[in-house]
Amino acid sequence: MGSQLKQRLLRLLKEDEEFRYAVAGLLGLEEILKRLDKHEEQLVKLREDFNKLREDMNRGFELIERRISALGARWGIQTEEAFREALKGILEKEFDVKIERWITKDKEGIVYDYPSEVEIDIAIKDGKTILIEISSNIKPSDIPTFKRKAQLYEKTTGKKPDRLIIVTPYADEKALEIAKKFGIEIYTKT
Repeated sequence: MGSQLKQRLLRLLKEDEEFRYAVAGLLGLEEILKRLDKHEEQLVKLREDFNKLREDMNRGFELIERRISALGARWGIQTEEAFREALKGILEKEFDVKIERWITKDKEGIVYDYPSEVEIDIAIKDGKTILIEISSNIKPSDIPTFKRKAQLYEKTTGKKPDRLIIVTPYADEKALEIAKKFGIEIYTKT
């Protein structure tokens, strides 16, 4: 830049207020744009960090949910076992009813549509056979499963059960309807 041009620009800056504001505005605007670019870079980095944190938190919540579900399942199984043992003790001692746990291999997949081990409680009194399912809760899909357990029992032993009973503290309303259609008695809180 030539010396005359410099002097002319300096004189304009000193004497021309409008020119001075225009130059100051341009210089400020350029600085603002530079700062905005830096801020945008920082925002992109923050967004990436936030997304990673959110993913980590989601994984953490999923892990907690799985652990809580496992604890709930374990509690349900332990509660069912404790209740089963109490019921067995009362029925055997007070009512002379023999209770046994019937376990078989369902090779054809009658109950669960694939080969599996099947368990069910059986009460026998005066030649009558009662199949009993004890569960912490009963949903609609549990009813046909219990019915298929009864069918497997009959097919395996050649004995048709006289009664099918489910004992549960909670039964879904739809499960109660389905059980009634299948002739299954549900004993639950009312």
